[in-house]
Amino acid sequence: MASPTIKQLRYFVALCDELHFGRAAKRCFVSQSAFSSALQELESTLTTQLVDRTNRSVTITATGQDVATQARLVLRDVDSLVEIAQGSTKPLCGELRLGVIPTIAPFVLPAVLPKLRKAYPEMQLLLIEDQTQRIYERLMAGDLDVLLLALPWEMQGIEEQVLFRDEFCLAYRRGTHRVDPENYRFNRLDSDSVLLLEDGHCLRDHALAACKIRNTEKVRRFGASSLLTLIEMVDADLGITFLPEMARGSTLLRNTRVGLHALSDDSYRNIALVWRKGSRRADEFQLLGDFFRDNR
Repeated sequence: MASPTIKQLRYFVALCDELHFGRAAKRCFVSQSAFSSALQELESTLTTQLVDRTNRSVTITATGQDVATQARLVLRDVDSLVEIAQGSTKPLCGELRLGVIPTIAPFVLPAVLPKLRKAYPEMQLLLIEDQTQRIYERLMAGDLDVLLLALPWEMQGIEEQVLFRDEFCLAYRRGTHRVDPENYRFNRLDSDSVLLLEDGHCLRDHALAACKIRNTEKVRRFGASSLLTLIEMVDADLGITFLPEMARGSTLLRNTRVGLHALSDDSYRNIALVWRKGSRRADEFQLLGDFFRDNR
């Protein structure tokens, strides 16, 4: 009796998560045609329909949902098997799949990655950049090994290593009449003058909490879709925002008129590495965390 392949199961789980063939194929680093063929082969092997396909939507059948539950368990067992095998080799050797959020990646990775490659030349590092909730889901599904993200964020079934504290700064266009950085008071800001990222980005939630933003009238209703867009809006003097200290001196601020002014000591987020609870590679991930902390 033919059995499904690990690749087919990973593709199917990705489709269950994304509910979109194009996004799921991109997540698995294959063309959409190859992805669809693999799913059809899986259905043929199992002699059952897993997916209802229409031009506009993807629906997982009842049988498909049961198969997806078992597929996730199988993939976690396979990942555990790989961890056992890799645990017998020297640390940070072989493939390591790192998920990182876009409000950390451009500030930390350019400085750390060259040193990491030099220190551990046998490590094959695969980077996935996405929002916190999405990389967390991929971690728990077994698609990623470890995450570099900002806390607090509600997660279950994980272990964490806090690396350092990243304080928030007031970000403004130099010469603006919207705010006096030296005498900043939130209650003095005009309505709609605070620019933030759109919902789904943890930097938005962290800025709201850490900077004690409670008056929503001062926050513009529509958020920026990316960190680059947010900085461009501030550079155009459309408002002010709050950026992490790690952004200071970055290429995103280069050639802009955006200035940063430190806020109070209790306005910060924690930068951490996160992995699945009970992972046999925990010691290896802690070693990686120490490297990020010491070389950022």
